[in-house]
Amino acid sequence: MVVEIDGSVLEGGGQILRSAVAFGAVLGKTVVVEKIRAKRKTPGLRPQHLHGILAVKELTRAQVKGTHVGSNRIEFIPQNRKGGQVTVDIGTAGAITLVLQGVMIVAPYCEQPVRAQLSGGTNVAWSPPIEYLQHVLLPRLQQMNYQGMVEIEKRGYYPRGGGRINTNLLPVRKLTSLCLKKAQETPKIFGLSHCGFLPRHVAERQANAATNTLSQGGYMIETIEIEHRSDTLSPGSGISLWTSKQNNRIIGADALGQRKLKAEVVGEQAATSLIQELKTSAPVDVHQADMIIPYIALAEGESSLFVSELAMHTLTNIHVVEKFLNIKFDVKGEVGTPAHISVKGIGFEGDGVSPEPSQID
Repeated sequence: MVVEIDGSVLEGGGQILRSAVAFGAVLGKTVVVEKIRAKRKTPGLRPQHLHGILAVKELTRAQVKGTHVGSNRIEFIPQNRKGGQVTVDIGTAGAITLVLQGVMIVAPYCEQPVRAQLSGGTNVAWSPPIEYLQHVLLPRLQQMNYQGMVEIEKRGYYPRGGGRINTNLLPVRKLTSLCLKKAQETPKIFGLSHCGFLPRHVAERQANAATNTLSQGGYMIETIEIEHRSDTLSPGSGISLWTSKQNNRIIGADALGQRKLKAEVVGEQAATSLIQELKTSAPVDVHQADMIIPYIALAEGESSLFVSELAMHTLTNIHVVEKFLNIKFDVKGEVGTPAHISVKGIGFEGDGVSPEPSQID
């Protein structure tokens, strides 16, 4: 069976490609994606998209056609979900997290643990920072029986990249459903403010500004770690904030340093974004909403999510998933507003044996 995907529909970006290739890999279906990133200023495959496909290719011993930068059509023919060791060097400051998104969808259904070493940008524009995957997405997925970890070896900023992360993502039999309703409690807030090849006070000022902004909004931060590195290839900074995984309200926000942008503004931006999320009482933030769609579709049982904002990215991911599976998402809400999303997952079974939790340490 061949699943044909139009890469220009709805949001029309790289997420269509990542989700389509990952679902083809999981389900063992040949995928053809045309008009790749047709709505972007520079359409076709960029380095991070290309390497995302190649990483999933390695995990599934797939045959792939059209794998070159600028390609607007690819054909992906998976063979098996073997898993194992994968090494990817994007070669630019292309986002490691975007490569990792596809890998993470496939990993729980592989025969072997996925131990990936990915090099590129860990904190770059137009993509989630690596801390978001560590402290928001992974803790959420762990509530679904997902087992794995991501660690930062080296941080990479634009334009040279050079960051490096390692994963250990374990196979499971099945993922379980999620029921996340409107939350009333105020969660504990944590954070990390980082800088590389810049004075330490840049990270400290970001942290102080975020703390002050949260305090003025009526929220207290538990702790914010300061990270100062001198081993990055390019100077850069950023700050990530997230809420405790001790309750169902696992959300995050972040901001990236820019030239001529004061560190105080960066910290304030991250805190303001988090406050906006917290005010909705939603346990799922706008970015997590679209990332979680493939997992709840493959999980066993009915999932129901209250999300802070319905984004076009989320509707796009739903569209791609529904092209592969005989299921229908129920979405109540308009784009740009809080929404309820529910679906009955297919209970897809992986090829591996569920490990003991200690194996991910």
